[in-house]
Amino acid sequence: MTAEIITNKGTMKASFYEKDAPNTVANFVKLAKSGFYDGLKWHRVLPGFVIQGGCPNTRAGATGAPGTGGPGWKIDCETSGENQFHDKGVLSMAHAGKNTGGSQFFVVLSRNQTAHLDRAHTCFGKLTEGLDVLDNIRQNDTIDKIIIHD
Repeated sequence: MTAEIITNKGTMKASFYEKDAPNTVANFVKLAKSGFYDGLKWHRVLPGFVIQGGCPNTRAGATGAPGTGGPGWKIDCETSGENQFHDKGVLSMAHAGKNTGGSQFFVVLSRNQTAHLDRAHTCFGKLTEGLDVLDNIRQNDTIDKIIIHD
C-alpha cells in the first residue's frame, strides 16, 4: 500500500511499514480515505528536524489552537518493529506522550537531530518520491489531499 501526499508545493509519495506498524498504518489510511487530512496545514515546521501536520484545528474556521487537535480517539504506539528509525523522509506519529497519537504526524527532514525519537514515536512509512517537495514545505503550507493506493 502506498500514498500520495499532495501539497500546495507538489506531491510526495510514500510506502507504508504495514508489517511494523499495522494499526498506525490502518489509522492513517482510514483518516486519509475519509478526507480528514484534506486542506489541513503543516502547522509545525522545524528546519533540519521535521514538518508536522494532521491537526484539524488548522482547517479554515476551526477554533482550537493549531497542534492541539485530533480525530477524537487515541492509538497505541508501535515501536518494536524493524523500521523504527527516524531517517530523512520517514513518516512518524506525533503524540503528547506514549499511546496518545491520533491524526497528527510528521515527516523527518534530517537524521541529524532525530535519534532520540527512535522507538518513542511510531515510524509508519517513508517517502519514496518527493524529497525536493519535503525540503520546500513551510509553516502553513497545505496538505491538499492524501490519496491511498491499495
